[in-house]
Amino acid sequence: MTDRNEPEASSGVARVAAGRVGALMTSVMDLHVRIALQEVDREKRRLISGALLISGGLALLLLALIGAELALLLWLHEAQGLSWIHAALVVAALDLVLAGVFVRVGGQLVKGPYLPQTTAGLSKTTRAILGR
Repeated sequence: MTDRNEPEASSGVARVAAGRVGALMTSVMDLHVRIALQEVDREKRRLISGALLISGGLALLLLALIGAELALLLWLHEAQGLSWIHAALVVAALDLVLAGVFVRVGGQLVKGPYLPQTTAGLSKTTRAILGR
């Protein structure tokens, strides 16, 4: 009779151990989810505020650029003696160069690690569990 009870006893211990590991994994993942939610909330507020400020700044910048381009176009026509077409082409070329610079710099600024605390926590936990 002891032979029959030994597999049942060892499978019971294995179930308890598996249950504890599962509970530990659930607890760790719950912690990471809570950290991620807090981080997302902070990031969301930061991004919304930034987007609103950038929108206002871009609207004012657009008005200033329209005025500056009109003044440049008039100056190129009057002072430099260029025809309206040539003056407009010079202003358009300048616009293309500036737009390329802005897109390049803006693209570099938008790149980046998102949710860095969550990513770092998950990688630490994974390393701890896998023993790496």
